[in-house]
Parts: sequence; C-alpha cells; structure tokens
Amino acid sequence: MATVVWIDPGCCRHEKKCFQCSLKFQHQVFSDFLSEAVLRYSDSHLQLLPLQKDTTNTVFYSKNKIKRGEIMKTRIFLLFAFLAISAISGGCSKKTETNTAMLDSTMLKPFKPLPEMVEADSNPITEEKIKLGRMLYFETRLSKSHKFSCNSCHSLTNYGVDNQPVSTGHKEQTGDRNSPTVYNAAGHIAQFWDGRASDVEAQAKGPILNPVEMAMPDEATVVKTLKSIPGYEEIFKKAFPDEKEPITFDNIAAAIGAFERKLVTPSRWDKFLNGDETALTDMEKKGAVKFINTGCVTCHAGAYLGGQMFQKIGLVKPWHAQNDSGRYALTKKQGDAFVFKVASLRNVEKTAPYFHDGSVDSLSQAVDMMGEYQLNKKLNAEDTEEIVAFLKTLTGELPKEYIAEPELPKDGPNTPKPVLN
Repeated sequence: MATVVWIDPGCCRHEKKCFQCSLKFQHQVFSDFLSEAVLRYSDSHLQLLPLQKDTTNTVFYSKNKIKRGEIMKTRIFLLFAFLAISAISGGCSKKTETNTAMLDSTMLKPFKPLPEMVEADSNPITEEKIKLGRMLYFETRLSKSHKFSCNSCHSLTNYGVDNQPVSTGHKEQTGDRNSPTVYNAAGHIAQFWDGRASDVEAQAKGPILNPVEMAMPDEATVVKTLKSIPGYEEIFKKAFPDEKEPITFDNIAAAIGAFERKLVTPSRWDKFLNGDETALTDMEKKGAVKFINTGCVTCHAGAYLGGQMFQKIGLVKPWHAQNDSGRYALTKKQGDAFVFKVASLRNVEKTAPYFHDGSVDSLSQAVDMMGEYQLNKKLNAEDTEEIVAFLKTLTGELPKEYIAEPELPKDGPNTPKPVLN
C-alpha cells in the first residue's frame, strides 16, 4: 500500500480531506501498478510519474513543479482522477468489470448538455456578423488558387471533416495532421491539435496564410482581395458598424469565428442529460456505464466529451507512430512530447479517420486502442460494442438551414486572378 499525493486542479468534490491551497491530496492506493506511478495534472494534461518515496512511504511533489494557472485552465473534477485510478489499475484483464446498472445522477455529474452557442465577450455574436462569417467560410478567393475554402477540409454537410487521414491543399500538398471537425469546436480549451490558437477566431487566420493549405502570402493580400470584390464592403460595414475601415484581417477572423460559435450539434445524449430517459436504448445506457467505469471519462467529459485538456498519446504504451512530437514542437518542453489536445467525441461516428495522424479508420478499433494505449486495458468484444453504441448517441443533427451555402459576390475588375504555383 502506498500513499499517493494527488494534485488538485482547483475544485475538490471528493468527501475526503483535500488541501486546495497546498495542491495536495492523499489517497490510499492498493494497486501494484499505481504503487510505481502517480497521476498528476501539469500543463493542463494528465501525466504518469514515477513515485518518489520517503521513509513513511508517502509521495510528495513540491509546488514549484506545478503551474497552478495552467492547471486551472481545465477544472477537471477529482472524480476523473479516481476513475483514472480504477481504469489503469485494471491492467490487462480479459474482461472489463463494470456495473451495468442504469445511469444515475451521480454517474452523470461529469457531463452536461451542449449550449445553444458558445459566446465570447471578445467577439459578440450578431446576425450580421454570422451572415458575413458564413460567406467567408465558403469563400475560395481567400486562397491563392481560388480552389480552397474553410469548407474544403471542414465540410459542414459532412460533420465538419473531409474523412481523409490528412487534407490536401495548395499545389496538392498535404498536411501532417488530421483535420478535426469544426462542429462544437468553439467550446474547446484551444484550437488545433497542439493548441497553438486560443480560440476559433485565432484559428481562422492560420489556414488562410499556411503555405500548405490556402497559401495566401500575407494579411495585406487577403484584405486587398476582399476589398476588390464588389458587395463585401457593405456587408462588412453592417457586421462591424463602428469601424471606419471594417475590412481587416482581424474582422475576417472575427466573422468566421462568430459563425462557428453557433455550429453546435445537440444529440440524443443531450436529450438524455436533460431528463428524457427514453432517448437512449438499454444497450446505449450500458455503453455509457462502461465508458465511465472503463475510465474513458477521465479525458472525455463535459459538454463536448473532450476538448478540455491536453494529454499524451500513448500514456501507458508508446504510440505506434513517433514521427509527430505534438505540443513539444510548440513549447519545447520535454513534458509536452507526444501531447495533443484531447479530441471531442461529439459526432465521432461520422468523423473518421481518427487521432491526430488519421491512422485509424474504424471506431471500434479506435476504442480498443485507447483502452490499450491510454488505460492499460484490453477490452473484449462486448465492451467495445457497447461503448461504440453509446458513442453513436453523440451524433447530432446538422443545422441544415444555418449551414446552407450562400451566394457570394462576383469578382470585380481588380480582383486578383487565381495563382496555381
């Protein structure tokens, strides 16, 4: 038996004693596996670290190892940490033991229904801004070749993805990571797999200037192009009425972001969370119980069932492909090696292939691999089938009228011609 000190991410909901100020929580762990490692929150992701024992067999981590501000970004309930204990300590058992009783309110605490929209004080949503954002989302003239728009890789009629391992952009170049869905993304902790953009507005700028994607040379060229298209000036003025020069690169991103903030897809799972017991079948409810008890909820919780933290891919077993170092390329911190944003499971049935590298086509295989690589569990066929049944309840309805492709203004005499090289 070892005493493990837990790092409290800022909100204790456990009945045992929790020292929030010192960020330490002691819990008795009987697992042989966990007697050699401890979970801690650091840089907004969960890590396994070797124990450092003193004479009392207690594990301590000094405060200077913890960045509280980063921890507070993801206010993960301690419940998730305890689920992680039970998940990892299960080892490679052939059958996952799980309580198949119907879901109760306690088990549902880690989840909440989707909001109607994701609001931001920095970018108030207006109908005029949404109208402009929808147009710009489909605007291929925001690309150097006039071939690509946001919708090219994030097709709104295809659950916000292109179903390719990696997307093709300017001059048939391909990216190095899978294109994640745009639906519900505005509610995530950050954007892109490595979290390099803080919100959907910042994200919208990236692909336009990326030489592999839309390949515009600079912000000035983007602005000049839109100013050359008759019809856009009036629409920008209505969207940004207080600005003398409304056609700016920041406003382009703000309009696209405002449009994306209403791209939410409530599903049968939301109906169930709102009290409709008939929204899920018995098998789907059993799948939800297994999803929780297996430990998937450790990372995939909240309204988006993910998107709220960063995590190492291959937590207990090295990921099969080691060519992408994840957040390390951005932060140069060794602890961020192979760390990526945890994907949301909303619409996961429709958004294959899976993971940052798009390396897995089958949802069942993806579930099995997460059990193996993240939780040290070997799921049997029944476990996987029931968890997949639950995951399919997260498939939402597409807002067909909202995403209808708009009519765009025609070129003006000074509108730049496509550049294909």
